[in-house]
Amino acid sequence: MMTKTIAIYDHATGKLTERKMTVAEDAAFEVGTAEAAQKDAEAAQKEIIKASGVAKLAALGLSQDELVALGIAPAETTALLVW
Repeated sequence: MMTKTIAIYDHATGKLTERKMTVAEDAAFEVGTAEAAQKDAEAAQKEIIKASGVAKLAALGLSQDELVALGIAPAETTALLVW
């Protein structure tokens, strides 16, 4: 198993040290990367499902204002200036 090289910067000395990751560090990194990819995939799937639902409701005749009132479509943001 090939471990990755990491660089560690010491702010106190300004020195950059490079070393190989330990097997435990490499395993933890791989687990974290896999978990992040899984969360990203789940979030993307949720967005697809939500967009599909919003499109279906819009096809049934609900207006953008009604979708916003239901909390399933983002409200258009506008800047309000107060003098």
